[in-house]
Amino acid sequence: MPRLITRHPVTDTMTPHKVFIGIGSNIGDRLHHLQEAVDRVSLLENTAVVKVSHVYMTEPVGEAGQNRFYNGVVLLDTALAPEELRRQCKIIEQELGRPETYPRWSPRVIDLDILLYDDLVISTPALTIPHPELHCRKFVLLPMLDIANPLYPATGENTLQLLDRCIDRSVLIRVRESIRV
Repeated sequence: MPRLITRHPVTDTMTPHKVFIGIGSNIGDRLHHLQEAVDRVSLLENTAVVKVSHVYMTEPVGEAGQNRFYNGVVLLDTALAPEELRRQCKIIEQELGRPETYPRWSPRVIDLDILLYDDLVISTPALTIPHPELHCRKFVLLPMLDIANPLYPATGENTLQLLDRCIDRSVLIRVRESIRV
């Protein structure tokens, strides 16, 4: 049964939590940006990168006329609370060249999204977990299946079940086995 949190979740800082992070880039050296992001996430306090999916070239969502994205998913063990992990991901994005504010679906050097955090369901003004579009984004579901088949706490379905009924019909092209851990 998922745990619903509507305010600030309390997490045990000593217990690692399983977290899936979506990574993406469509500006400049996309593979380099993904690798840099994974390297920096691995340096976060009380955090270890467990697995990284293959990297896929995907069609952009939203704004037309931009480069294709390179996307993947990273599995972490972390003792960071969800809000702190989000804050650290935003810092990494900015350090790698992403502006603090940006239009939705615009081109980006790097994008780090918390997809799942254990079985938590969080809804705060700053953070929604599971990621609200996870279930309808093939560029997230397929890479996630490379490394695990976690349950989607909002419905109790696993990732393969979500992919089977996903309405996203975009084409994903595997461009690399995976990013170094």
